[in-house]
Amino acid sequence: MKSTLLSSRRATLVLALLVFAADYTISCALATNHLLSGPGGEGGLLLASAFGLCDTLDGPLIKLARKALETGNVNHVLPWVRPQDEDEIQHAFDHTLAVRQLGPRACALADRHFFETLVRVHRLSEGAPYTGLNPPGTDLGPAAPIAHKALETGFNKALVNLLTDAVRSGLHRHYQAAMSSKAFPTDDVAAGRRYVEAYESYFHYVERLWLAATGAAHGHHSERVEEAPQHGHPAQVH
Repeated sequence: MKSTLLSSRRATLVLALLVFAADYTISCALATNHLLSGPGGEGGLLLASAFGLCDTLDGPLIKLARKALETGNVNHVLPWVRPQDEDEIQHAFDHTLAVRQLGPRACALADRHFFETLVRVHRLSEGAPYTGLNPPGTDLGPAAPIAHKALETGFNKALVNLLTDAVRSGLHRHYQAAMSSKAFPTDDVAAGRRYVEAYESYFHYVERLWLAATGAAHGHHSERVEEAPQHGHPAQVH
């Protein structure tokens, strides 16, 4: 009798894991197809950044996901997804809670599946690709951790100084590159093209800074340089 129960338990676990694997594979395929096709099939959404705090196993989203599983309350994570994606998250959450009852191994696999589903759906809502979960302690650069810490401890000079120093340095670099190539003989077309390249790099850099500063930019640093407003040819502004 005991042997039969164990066999039944193993069969249930295997079946549950197979369902999880199939569900996750299909979900990823759909997400990948959507991201690669993009508007007009041009793959424009792939311009978004590869990862952020929400992708790390010690990030705020995964911490909330763990809390949701511990308390049995999915509402801890629903604010991070769009209303139309709530059913998918609820479905994954319910399956995870059920599979967690099958033992430690099943619990770890189920939790991982829920984390991946949640992050993938969250990233998709921002027009960003899902590239997997990053391990705890992943180096995301200085900006994201300082910005997150400011929300916990209050607005501080560290965040302001980090951004202003970076802007000042980047602006100076792009400006000098454009200025140093500005004076070129009319008949030196190659030199003229080098100036145009430096000019456009400087110009778009300034525009992106302005859009970010005025709140027009959003999501995970989504950049659409090709959508920047078109202005006069650089030759007109010598």
